[in-house]
Parts: sequence; structure tokens; C-alpha cells
Amino acid sequence: MGGTGGELDVLDAGRCGDGYALGLAVGRRFSDAIRSRMRQDLVLREQLLPFASTAKGQPLLAALQAANSERYPRYWDELLGIADGSGVPLLHVILVNFRKEILPFIPKEGGGDLGREEEADGDCSDVLIVDESTAIVAHNEDGNVALLGHTYLVRATLPDGMSFTAYTYAGELPSCAFGFNSHGVAFTLDSVPPVNDEIVAGAIGRNFVSRDLLEAKNLHDAMHRICSPSVSVGHSYNLMDVRGRRILNVETASGNRSAVHEAGAAPFFHANMYRHLQVKQVQDENSMSREKRVAQCSVDSKETALSLLGDSADDKYPIYMTGPTLHTLCTVLVDLDEKTMTIYKGNPKNRDKALVLPML
Repeated sequence: MGGTGGELDVLDAGRCGDGYALGLAVGRRFSDAIRSRMRQDLVLREQLLPFASTAKGQPLLAALQAANSERYPRYWDELLGIADGSGVPLLHVILVNFRKEILPFIPKEGGGDLGREEEADGDCSDVLIVDESTAIVAHNEDGNVALLGHTYLVRATLPDGMSFTAYTYAGELPSCAFGFNSHGVAFTLDSVPPVNDEIVAGAIGRNFVSRDLLEAKNLHDAMHRICSPSVSVGHSYNLMDVRGRRILNVETASGNRSAVHEAGAAPFFHANMYRHLQVKQVQDENSMSREKRVAQCSVDSKETALSLLGDSADDKYPIYMTGPTLHTLCTVLVDLDEKTMTIYKGNPKNRDKALVLPML
């Protein structure tokens, strides 16, 4: 998958005694993909690495490390294991995991904030429906071109017997994309673009929050895990209670702000702008174009949701993306009635299933 036509690689790490052991297993298994991603990631090479050695960059990195390793020591150990297992410098692993928390603070030549073209590495689309006959989340995982061929699935079992399955970007914590666990909690994610003065320097990173979400015991616990940390940058979470047949969209922002929308019979579409939490945000033309296109389409089933996510009617800002900067890496359909997560390769209109994963 991942744009090269190959299948999505899956690691079942088995029962891992601690975070470092899990990270080490992932780093060793996917060392080639991790090394390749680090070589090809221009944002890492041209922006993050040069900034990391500056007088402004070093204290920001130190603050991010302190805040996140203190709150999530087990997940920090996973990062150490990923670096050791893959042979990639730890700094590179840290930088790609905190890219959203660092990029807004990198001074741009000629002043001004970071341009969206450089920030364009996490745009996704989601359709949520819960009615008498259908309970689904359909999701396009869109990413920067550097991620093509650099994604994989991680399955792991924790010491208490709980297991999770997570779609993972090479070198990053599972999962900054989508996943589920054996408690019947599942999620997909959409980035959102707050303006720079809405972002808190050196606070909790989104990759750590979504890694924590993989261990949620129920919907209430999931809400606590995403709303209680004092995050640096906001995010949008599509939370699913597979057993309870409920789907929530939760938008978060710095300052422990959050807002919840429960999905119902009216299809709810989320791109990459806040829909219901009042936050000063960048007016993202890509998201607005996708939302405008969705308003022209009728969605009332799994089939029509997949067709919508495969739509490319807008040449400049299609819902299904094929470059040059942003690509739809894959499409996933979470069916709460069938209790399955199906990953599609290529345009989801073609229904080419890569994997069908039972969630319970």
C-alpha cells in the first residue's frame, strides 16, 4: 500500500513487557522504512533539524521532552526503543513525533507564520453516520508525499492482556492516524489549524495523546485521555464505542478546551478545520473546498461514504488526493455493526480491500 502498490506491512509484536521493548521491536522490524522516511522527509531535513540546533529551538525541544516524558514515561521509552531498534538518531525520531508542536515556532524568512504548503502533512476527511441501519466512520488518511510507502500496522499486547492495532507512520508512535483496541474503543484523527497564538510552546504533544488513546478502556476513559492533558496544539478525534454503537467527534485545543458532537442519522463530515469548538484558526482553503463539495453529495450508506471519499471532482482540492504534496495514503471504513475495520488501497470507489480487521 503506501503508494507503491505493495501490501501494508503488519508487525504483531506480541506481549511486550515494557515500552522500550515494544519500541525496539518496531524499530528493528521496520528499520528500512524508518531510515527511508527520515532521508526523504524534507520538512525534517530542511526545517526541523536546522531549527533544533538554534538558540530558540533547543529550549523548546527540552521543554517538550520534559513535559511528555514526565506525563508518559512508558511512551517516551517507546521512542527510545524505536531509535535504538532502527539505528536512526534519537533526535530525528523526537523531531518527527513533535513536528506539529515545533513547526509553528520556526521563524520564516521574511517573517510571517509557517505557510500551509509546508504544514500540509496531516489533512484527512471523515464521514460519521449512526442511524438504525448504519453505524460507520469512513476516513481518508491523507499525508505528505514523504509518507508514501512509509506506513505500517503495529499490533501489540500489553502486560495486562489488552491489545491494540494501530496504523503507524514510520518512526512515530502508534498511532497518529487510526486504530482500535480489544476493549472495543476505536478512533480516527483529523488535524486542525489553530493560529499561532493559540499554540502553547513545550506542552503535551498530539502523538503522545493518541498513543495513550490506544489504551482507553471505554468511551469515558477515552474522553479523559484526550481532554485532560494540557496540549500544545489542538486536534480532532473521532471516537468509537464499538459495543455501545456510539460515535463522538471531539475537538480539542490548548488550555484544556474541548467540545463534543455525537454522530447521528445526519451524516457529519469533518475535514481539517474546527467545526464546533470556538478557536481562532487558519482559514484552510483545502478544507473549505472539501466541505463545499460534500454539501453537494448525498451520503446515506457505506457505499456512498466510500464513493464520497473517492471523489476528485475538484481539480485543485479533491477529497481523494493524489499529490503533488498531499496524498491519500489509504482509506479506512470502521463498521460498528460488523465490528470490522477495513483498509482500502487506491481509490475507495474501487473497493479494493487491503485488510479486513476484526475489532472484537
